[in-house]
This record gives sequence, structure tokens and C-alpha cells, in this order.
Amino acid sequence: MTTIAPGSTRRAAATTAVCALAVLTGCSENPDAGTNGVGKLSAAVIQSRTRAAATSVETVRMAGTVVTSGRTYQLDMRLNKDGGTGSVTSKGSTFQLLRVGERLYLQADADFWNHADGSDTSAAGTLGGKYVKVPQGDPAYKKFSGFTDKDLLLSGLLTLHGPLSTAGHHEQSGTPTIRITGDGGSGGTLDVSLDGKPYPLRLERGGGAGTLTFSDWGKDFSVSEPEKGETVDYGRQLPTS
Repeated sequence: MTTIAPGSTRRAAATTAVCALAVLTGCSENPDAGTNGVGKLSAAVIQSRTRAAATSVETVRMAGTVVTSGRTYQLDMRLNKDGGTGSVTSKGSTFQLLRVGERLYLQADADFWNHADGSDTSAAGTLGGKYVKVPQGDPAYKKFSGFTDKDLLLSGLLTLHGPLSTAGHHEQSGTPTIRITGDGGSGGTLDVSLDGKPYPLRLERGGGAGTLTFSDWGKDFSVSEPEKGETVDYGRQLPTS
């Protein structure tokens, strides 16, 4: 007959109790199990990986708010290597942007143009619903074309300021994420996908400069010139608000 030492019995019982408690409380779950593994990396490496993932594909949809020069813009843009298209809202006015290569168009209803032109309702009626080509020398071109440039936007937006650190596992629209922060969050926070490629999925810019979500990474779409009958020249400097 085999004799079991009393100490061994106590250790076995303790181990069983700990294992049972871990199962009941979920302590044994590994949040990185079955993921792409970036959640186990340092914040600096995660930021580097998510930048690489973002530049590795040509298309993305970006939606949310951007605060620049004291003005808030609500964006919903689809971007690719050839340009972009989508809507911009500022101070209650909404307009559509379309860029194909170097050619930028702005489309808005008559109320937008009437507000821009003051009492010139005839111009508003002519421009309303049309694609107005923005001259490259117009101040509005530089300001609005930036909203349609994927690489330019992401190079600035995906920068967190201050010391980087990780801030736990989270979820964005059903996708598990790892969050990284700059300066404890005051320099911005970025949620990075733990499913598939480590794409950036949600960004809170530092200093209350806006919140954006990113989706449809790598989903193909095309931009094309509007029909000739749908375009018109503005004939003066475009509004930039």
C-alpha cells in the first residue's frame, strides 16, 4: 500500500482549490489567446506595427470629428491611393468632397452657397447640387484636399504625444483591441485591432482635438470624375468654413 505524506495531500488540495477559483473567476483566461499577438508587445512597437499595417493597404473609411484651428469638422470619408470622397460638416453646414488625382471638387446645396455668398441667391441657385472645381491656388484647396489624402491624414493622426504606454484590452465594434496612450492619455489614445492585421480602429486625439474611427481597411472602391454637366466653376475664392 502506498503512503501519501500529509504535506503532499495539503499541497494537492491547495492547488485544486486555486485552479477551481481561477476557472470561476476567469483568471486563467489569456486575453491574447487567438489574437495577432501585438497585445503582448510594448506600446512603441505596437504603434510601429499599426502604422505599418495602415500604410500596407490603399483604402480606409474614416469617420468622426477633427478639431483644427479652433474649428470642429465632422468627417465621413472614404480614402484610397487616387483620392477620396465623403462628407464634411462644420458650423451646421454640410458639403461633399471629391478628389480624383489632383482635381478637387466641392458639392453642396443652395443653402450652403447662399450662406457663403451672402444675399447672392442667383449664384447659390447656379451652384447648388453641382460639383464646383476648387482651383489649386485657392486657400480652400490646401485645407480641404487634406481631408481626402490618406497618407497625409494618417501620418499626422496616428501620432500619440508624450511617453507611450499600454492601457489594457478593449473592444471596438465587436473587435478586440489593445489600447496604447500618449502621456497617460492626455497625448491621445489609440485602439489597435487584435484580430488579423493590427489596424488602428479608434483614435482619441490629445487635447480634445477629436475622435475618429477607422474601418473598411483594404476594401476596394474607386473615385471618378463627375459628369461634365454636373460641374461648374465658382469664379471667386471658395469659402473655407
